Amino acid sequence: MEKQFFSLEHADSNKITRLFQIIFGVICLIVAIGWLYLSFTSITPNGATWVTILFLMGFSWFQIRTGLGQTVRFIEISEKCVTFRKNSFLPQKSLDASDLDRIEIFPLSLVFITGKGSTNIIRFGTTYTDQIDPIKESIELFAEANNIPVEVKTEEI
Repeated sequence: MEKQFFSLEHADSNKITRLFQIIFGVICLIVAIGWLYLSFTSITPNGATWVTILFLMGFSWFQIRTGLGQTVRFIEISEKCVTFRKNSFLPQKSLDASDLDRIEIFPLSLVFITGKGSTNIIRFGTTYTDQIDPIKESIELFAEANNIPVEVKTEEI
């Protein structure tokens, strides 16, 4: 089985968009540092100043990471491993086939259950449903190749 990469993002950004995200993040960081310098030298810092500085620094950190491609949600299926990022803020996670106890496939999510009893849930969403079926098929092939039980479940509301 060859390595398969599936993006879970709504839209792929091009190089120009990512460059502008990095530039905008750097500008926000410069403004935050300038605001920090001004608040210590000429203005008495209060709660609103600190909130503003922390917001600008956090936003610039996120923009720079987004521009570098470090916040992309994805699932990558290889021969012996499944690697994924569930959301933009958490780091990517890898699950080896030997660690997986079973996999549950729901209409809009995947649940990986490890031998230690921990669960990892990947939610797809309803916007771009055309990518869900290829992911499910690849997960089923991965599970079959590694002798991992798969349960296909339906959710009833």
